[in-house]
Amino acid sequence: MRRSRFAVFTTSLLLAVAATLTGTAAAQASEEAAATGYVALGDSYSSGVGAGSYMSSSGDCKRSTKAYPYLWAAANSPSSFDFTACSGARTGDVLASQLGPLSAGTGLVSLSVGGNDAGFADVMTTCVLQSDSSCVSRINTAKAYVDSTLPGQLDKVYSAVRAKAPAAHVVVLGYPRFYQLGGTCPGLSQTKRSAINSAADYLNTAIAKRAADHGFTFGDVRSAFTGHELCSGDPWLNSLNLLNIGDSYHPKAAGQTGGYLPVFRNVA
Repeated sequence: MRRSRFAVFTTSLLLAVAATLTGTAAAQASEEAAATGYVALGDSYSSGVGAGSYMSSSGDCKRSTKAYPYLWAAANSPSSFDFTACSGARTGDVLASQLGPLSAGTGLVSLSVGGNDAGFADVMTTCVLQSDSSCVSRINTAKAYVDSTLPGQLDKVYSAVRAKAPAAHVVVLGYPRFYQLGGTCPGLSQTKRSAINSAADYLNTAIAKRAADHGFTFGDVRSAFTGHELCSGDPWLNSLNLLNIGDSYHPKAAGQTGGYLPVFRNVA
């Protein structure tokens, strides 16, 4: 039986579409297979300050083998792993010195930045050493910076990351709340603790908004740290440490493994 011209045409069209889709899928699969490297960017919360076991080669950046990027890479064996997060990093530092390893072959990027830009260290110093009103005033100044300036700084970093690693899945990690409220907490009033926590929430909201606008995934660690804040029975954060001041208010090894790592693993 002779096939109609319509049937022949339809069959040819379907074969052509299938070939096109197959070619597209193959190209996508090839691109995804190539983009499997992992690059960890950011500040001290990503480098692992406070967790110990610092790599000697990292110097003052204090990159820890107990930090979530190192732990994730060890468990998942990406095709390459570049760990450029550094203690004290601000957005400008990430732009200036951390983006080198990013490329078309980068499949995953993690990043935490913004806290130092907003004056995290000075906020904590003010709140620990000065009055309730001084603490609240300094936090309001930080919030004003988060409103007026930080979004633009984050945009520069996020845009640069996307430009250098166009195929990457980018995960932006936030910051925990620092204090458990209620009960007693030597040295800090309820007013100060509540204000510091509200500042963390404010910062996280701003970071999450900018990350979403760039198509990035936000990793919110606040729930993971609930019950493990400072002044709880099992804190995952270092309190004020006068012998090693840089560790103060940073996650311990338990905060990296129990707080940051699970959140990152779930969205990576």
